[in-house]
Amino acid sequence: MNYFADSLLAALRLVFQFDARVYRIVWTSLEVSISATLLASLLAVPLGVMAAVSEFAGKRLLQQTLNTLMAMPTVMIGLVFYGLLGRQGPLGSLGLLYTPMAIVIGEAFLILPIIMNLSLVAVQSADQRLLPTLQALGANCLQQFRLTLVETRFAVLIAVISGFGRAVGEVGTAMMLGGNIQSLTRTMTTAIALETSKGEFELALALGVMLLVIAFTLNAALLGLQGKNR
Repeated sequence: MNYFADSLLAALRLVFQFDARVYRIVWTSLEVSISATLLASLLAVPLGVMAAVSEFAGKRLLQQTLNTLMAMPTVMIGLVFYGLLGRQGPLGSLGLLYTPMAIVIGEAFLILPIIMNLSLVAVQSADQRLLPTLQALGANCLQQFRLTLVETRFAVLIAVISGFGRAVGEVGTAMMLGGNIQSLTRTMTTAIALETSKGEFELALALGVMLLVIAFTLNAALLGLQGKNR
């Protein structure tokens, strides 16, 4: 018990004294996670909203596929992109493996189904009179998309924040594609795994505290947006 208490105090000192190692890793995590979320959102939000406002064959299959992909293990994404980006892979000549960009790409594909599915559900859960009213007023597909997105903006933003939360807490993809390189691709989750195995429990615990702070902030933002969405 004393060991854990002493380690926690040491970890808090690292956090409040703005230890350079801790905040460098935190910044790397936030940088790649925010980039991955923006990249995924550029695809996932329009696709999710358009799928919700359109009727087409295979819509139910699409939702089932998205639900399945939401539960995909992160190491599977890492494995696939390791094969694509590795030296012997079809994209190996780009030299992206073990770079921050590789993590961004992997995490973007990891969270894309999450953001797309939640955006789709957000539109489907909106006022049932919205789409019929827009169609009755003669709105075309682009106008329906734009007005629906404006009407459901808070719910869609919840989807985006949920995707970011999954990205920032992810470890498998970041480890396989980034290589856990110090000052380059070492994220909070990969650093926690490494530092714990090295016996640097205080540093790992400090990073865990920062991860909890980020998770608490995300949950507070989600609660605030859910209140506005009601």
